[in-house]
Amino acid sequence: MKWSVLLLQAGLSQAALRFGCSSVSIQRLDPLVEPGNIPSSHVHQIVGGNAFNATMTGDIGEKGSCTTCAYSEDFSNYWTAAMYFKHKNGSYHRVPIFPNAQLGYEGQNASDIKGGMTVYYTQESFDSNGAQHITAFPPGFRMTVGNPGVTSLNGTRPGLRYTCLQTILTRGSETPDLPSRPCPAGIMAIHHFPACWDGKNVDSPDHQSHMFSTTKGGFRVADPCPASHPIRTPQVAYETLWNTTAFADMWRPEDNDDDDDDGNNGSQPFVWSYNDAKGYGTHADYVFGWKGDSLQRAMNDSCMFHGCGSPGMQGVLKTQTVAEMNACAVKSTVDEEVEGWLDELPGYPME
Repeated sequence: MKWSVLLLQAGLSQAALRFGCSSVSIQRLDPLVEPGNIPSSHVHQIVGGNAFNATMTGDIGEKGSCTTCAYSEDFSNYWTAAMYFKHKNGSYHRVPIFPNAQLGYEGQNASDIKGGMTVYYTQESFDSNGAQHITAFPPGFRMTVGNPGVTSLNGTRPGLRYTCLQTILTRGSETPDLPSRPCPAGIMAIHHFPACWDGKNVDSPDHQSHMFSTTKGGFRVADPCPASHPIRTPQVAYETLWNTTAFADMWRPEDNDDDDDDGNNGSQPFVWSYNDAKGYGTHADYVFGWKGDSLQRAMNDSCMFHGCGSPGMQGVLKTQTVAEMNACAVKSTVDEEVEGWLDELPGYPME
């Protein structure tokens, strides 16, 4: 089977990696922020290698047997909070994820990808690989971006944004909070990680201090790294597409109000699994798990998107088919329902 990736815009020279990963698990585990806790405080949607578990240490690239990512040498794990729809009767339902329509596979629709997200490793921008050497993350590396405790616009940061999709191909028009009106084609959540490393620590107590962000968001050229964090790493970014249209017949903006203290902002019914209806606390986690020197090979090669490799085509990276991506999964270790109509958000019992 041959893989072809459609360009974001004709005429742009696109740098580095852009690929899909199907879902490997949806459950309440967080091995970075809450290692060993079964369950963690809120539900996450996770993609990547099947070594994902409540306690992850060492080089996970050598511990998994399969991955849900298109590049078969990538056993990293990528995750964000899950999104839920809050019905006006007080019940909740997880919002389904749909795949990026710009990831096309010959003889197979992008819709065959099982949920998941689009992952980017860019070097400078979509227009250039830049002149800097890009250092791949070392084994054991991990980081987070964002903070679920942020409750106001003042606490938000560049690169953590939302797009109200007018069509499945809409890009741009980013906002720091969840859209306040129905989006015709769903909501895209965007997470840009910092790309300046201190060169010493693979983690830090807050999972962020060993990194420094100079990103401006929107895949624009970032500012130079500071002396405290001089090593330029790949710019990791996630795009997750939430099919909020599945609930289009169940709400109107005027159905919601601000008369209670349920966290709803009075204009839309979608909440993150950590009970955030405004969206300022959006966050994401990353655990590096590329096998051997595979990511560094790609960064040294300066290949662009599908030029880095695809089924039936030679490239610097090995790839797999959508069927192989979808076949990889992690069994839930948390005995609770996270699907269907729920009386309360998992981990947030009604008082």
